[in-house]
Amino acid sequence: MSTDVLAETLDGGQAFRWTPQTDRSWIGIWGRNVVRIRVGPAGDIEWSALAGDEAAVTHYFGAEADLPGATDALPWRSDAHLARCIQAFPGLRILRQQFGETLLCFLCSATKQIVQIKQMVALLAERHGERIAVAAADRGRPGSASPATAYYALPTWEKLATIPERELRDCLLGFRAKYIAETATLLARHPGWLAETENLPYTQAKERLCSLPGVGEKIADCVLLFGAGKLEAFPVDVWILRTLALRYDLHGWKPAALSQFGRAHFGAYAGLAQQFLFAWERRLGRSVAQGTVAAPPSISR
Repeated sequence: MSTDVLAETLDGGQAFRWTPQTDRSWIGIWGRNVVRIRVGPAGDIEWSALAGDEAAVTHYFGAEADLPGATDALPWRSDAHLARCIQAFPGLRILRQQFGETLLCFLCSATKQIVQIKQMVALLAERHGERIAVAAADRGRPGSASPATAYYALPTWEKLATIPERELRDCLLGFRAKYIAETATLLARHPGWLAETENLPYTQAKERLCSLPGVGEKIADCVLLFGAGKLEAFPVDVWILRTLALRYDLHGWKPAALSQFGRAHFGAYAGLAQQFLFAWERRLGRSVAQGTVAAPPSISR
């Protein structure tokens, strides 16, 4: 994996708690884990944990899943655009995040860009979450030491149910605070609801998620793809609307129809295809259209 592909994996809209460091590593937080990760000289992933263990890291990065096999099973042989997307981001992975945290993060995402979502999520953790680790101060050159850094877990849904909506709004949530407060109340009344939903088949799980305040089809598909590992989910956001219109000539299609198209065209791993399409359109689409960046070569086999 290249450093660019690692950056796209960690900071490309799947997760919102990764921060780049000056040494080209990233520090990320999920659950009670705090991990530093980087690409090593041989292209392998190197990591160290302030909190957490190898099993947590392995699961989070989907190492149990055969993503290379899933990528090869996508219809890139007959879909030239998908082929160049895969070629541009070799090794791009779908993260396997915690289901409840993924729901919380994507409830923050409505009408917001990645940088804004990250800010809201960070404020929720710092103001209402538990401290889980402290990084030692940088003891580099004399007189240049930086203060120690504290890392916080996101508040649980049980904790969120006790926080007044006005305090949630102070985390820059805006109208999203109401949805989070209402969802927290509902989940407090139905212990086990999240675990039951995560373990349901895709269609049933999506229907249940869409019954929550503020959860539409796109948010539900994001939660199921990135938080439950359901690779048949095909979230449709503005970038997927754009790429399906420009690259597949699906102009004017509604998001629900595009989601259905994605699952039919890309198959059982439609969500993985979606992430390749999303990454390419967001990072390279405009440059290729303007002729300032050459399109990557097609995959051959």
